[in-house]
Amino acid sequence: MKVLLIIAVLLASGAGMALQTAAPAPMTEYPIPRLVQQDGRYALLVDGAPYLMLGAQSNNSSDWPATLPEVWPAIEYLHANTLETPIYWEQFEPKEGQFDYSEVDTVLAQARAHHVHLVLLWFGTWKNGSQHYMPEWMKLDPQRYFHVMNKEGEYVDSPSPFATASREADKRAFAALMQHLKEADSERTVLMVQVENETGTWGTVRDYSPEANKLFEGPVPAEVLKAMGKTSATAGANWEQVFGPEAEVYFHAWAVSRYVEQVAASGKAAYPLPLYCNAALRDPLKPETPVTYESGGPTDNVIPIWKAEAPAIDLLAPDIYLAGTAQYLKVLELYHRPNNALFVPETSGSVRSARFFFSALGLQAIGYSPFGLDYTRVPPVMPGEVEASKNAFLDPTAQNYELIGPMMREVARLNYEGKLQATSEMEDEPIQTLHFGGWDAVVSHGVGRKGPAKGNPEPIGRALVAELGENRFLVTGFFCHVDFRPAGTAQQRESGQIVVGTGQIPSAEIDGRWVHRQFLRVEEGEYEDGAFKFLRILNGDQTDYGLPFTSQPEVLRVSLATY
Repeated sequence: MKVLLIIAVLLASGAGMALQTAAPAPMTEYPIPRLVQQDGRYALLVDGAPYLMLGAQSNNSSDWPATLPEVWPAIEYLHANTLETPIYWEQFEPKEGQFDYSEVDTVLAQARAHHVHLVLLWFGTWKNGSQHYMPEWMKLDPQRYFHVMNKEGEYVDSPSPFATASREADKRAFAALMQHLKEADSERTVLMVQVENETGTWGTVRDYSPEANKLFEGPVPAEVLKAMGKTSATAGANWEQVFGPEAEVYFHAWAVSRYVEQVAASGKAAYPLPLYCNAALRDPLKPETPVTYESGGPTDNVIPIWKAEAPAIDLLAPDIYLAGTAQYLKVLELYHRPNNALFVPETSGSVRSARFFFSALGLQAIGYSPFGLDYTRVPPVMPGEVEASKNAFLDPTAQNYELIGPMMREVARLNYEGKLQATSEMEDEPIQTLHFGGWDAVVSHGVGRKGPAKGNPEPIGRALVAELGENRFLVTGFFCHVDFRPAGTAQQRESGQIVVGTGQIPSAEIDGRWVHRQFLRVEEGEYEDGAFKFLRILNGDQTDYGLPFTSQPEVLRVSLATY
């Protein structure tokens, strides 16, 4: 009996040891996504490598269990890798101090099932300048959670940045959200979080409450003076004395950014994901008066104030719905700064606007995300229009993402290393030139095999060129031709000595002799799992007059030489 008992104990012990040995090791956490910078260029590191967000933002009320089934098929059709979707404060904290994580957990689980990353949009104190996503228990107590007061002493439909109770409630709720993400998202499904949405105020330049007026009449804080280059201002001078006509705009930006900073800092202390704020814009080419745009948010004229007052915010991002090409490109330029990574979290997904995705890439954008790209609100057919396919409103963005998606990591890496340039067609500018040391890449829009470039009937052309090595380039685009010419000198470019026109070999006169471009090898291929897969060599009519790109996704690797 003793022997049998000993054997039984040993067997049980061995089985236990076997079970312990066979038990899976705990999953190693993925690194937290983070922004990195080198030489004024930024990258978003995901799993330790540069990542390009090919995003789509859902409609405002799409992040509910009943409507999410109308989101994921659109994301798949788009070839998007990132969904931007809201988290609603009114749902997240239905009763004061009681947090409901069900919406967050649902979208996390479904995103993972669809192999899509997330950017969460915190619809907290502000949503498009109003407080409509505050919980009901706050809306029903306007004395405590008060609004902005206009010059006439009336409250307007916008939260006050001086409402301490609102700010403290938002801080607690946002910290709870970020703490939950830290605990529930070890897989790093969420890449970034937007703090608030289009902060600021419509219809009045600033808050005119007694507390606000007292601060406005007081001295300008030292950090604002420094940010706006006013360090020589008289000590103790008030806002109007220092900034004159711009004083009220700057004051309100200071007030709003201070509020948002405290909310952001509370969340980042819990979980240090990259955080950003989006901006409802003013026209950058003919600046408007504040009451015609949302005063207080991170518009281009107050970016330095936001940077000084809200260090927990990693970047400021423009929501671009401006129709004009010049305005759109100017906004990209204004938000592409040495201290600010370019990210377009909201924009139009129209045919005319799709080309600007390439313009953003040309300024090292870390991501791009047109708005409203799900099936919960398919655009209606207007009288007299021919009914389009269900996916017509998705097609312009899908075309871009189908091309770039398979090589997303390569594009992000080349951009971070400063080896990539991209451009989009501008009205009345059918030819654009990208300079790469010894070579110029010449992009022609609306050009046939031999004729001069005249531009497309609508400006929809775009191109991307990246330097892979000495005399080697990655080239792709839509509705354009790309060719290369020896760079020559700046003086030669200005004097027109370099031959540009199609139908003849691009050449330049260098050191007293003409040097001509030749294609050593033009490879057509496709990217699979981030690697270029060779398909065939192009030659003859396919390269004799440059490299044509149509509406079909096409990726080329080009080797060049001269003779």
